[in-house]
Amino acid sequence: MLASCGAEPPLAPPTTTPRPVPQMPMVADEPVTIGAPYTVAGVTYTPEDAPNYDAVGYAGWYGEELQGNKTANGEAFMPLAITAAHKTLPLPSYVEVTALDSGKTILVRINDRGPFANDRLIDLSRGAAEQLGIIGAGAVPVRVRRVNPPEQDRALLRAQQRAAERLETPAALLAPLRAKLPPRQPVASAPLSPKTHPTSPAPPVTTKGGYVVQVGAFSSRNRAETLAKRIGATAIEGGSLWRVRFGPYPTRTAAQAGVRAAAAGGFENAPIIANDAR
Repeated sequence: MLASCGAEPPLAPPTTTPRPVPQMPMVADEPVTIGAPYTVAGVTYTPEDAPNYDAVGYAGWYGEELQGNKTANGEAFMPLAITAAHKTLPLPSYVEVTALDSGKTILVRINDRGPFANDRLIDLSRGAAEQLGIIGAGAVPVRVRRVNPPEQDRALLRAQQRAAERLETPAALLAPLRAKLPPRQPVASAPLSPKTHPTSPAPPVTTKGGYVVQVGAFSSRNRAETLAKRIGATAIEGGSLWRVRFGPYPTRTAAQAGVRAAAAGGFENAPIIANDAR
């Protein structure tokens, strides 16, 4: 105790406030919308909340052919954003998508409806497909698992940037996941990316007369067929253009089903025109 008498008193704790760590700006996401049941090409889909959604299936991707069109939740589609289309999950939803061939896993924001043409589980934007490493492939096996990511990751995806990649799924888990894959339907066996160069002729509109709903016209057959597969329509050749259409329908009233199908695919107010196959 005597030795401590001459010691200096202990220093008081600092009174200054530590400098805060910079954080990503907190931007509130738009409200989550589940949506009412809807019908496309005669099939009715019922959106649901499904917080524990976890499924395996096949993924395709789409890109510049839809740039600027409205997604199902009203946003403009940007090919390089990390987004996706799903038939029933709420808008927006956040999912981890795992490529079952490689184990690579990324975080994706779902803001659109689809795919409607075949057995695909999800359609990725070009940006998401590039991050997952499936550009140039056809429909690839994937796992889609709904997650609740931190706000920083949500803000990055809303800003059309990539969130950090997740840990790769180990090979020991990939094998049982691949074993759960549903069998492929023949229509989905062809490559689905815009780099595909099909050699078979496009399916013609064989019935003259009536009405069709035209979504778009393209000089590129490849872009037209990619879009048609994406929304469940048909690509036909007429003159120097390839047209993407729903139908034919016997009457204008019946053709309203095609208008609704086009809107569900992101094309509002698609026109009803006479079916002259041109």
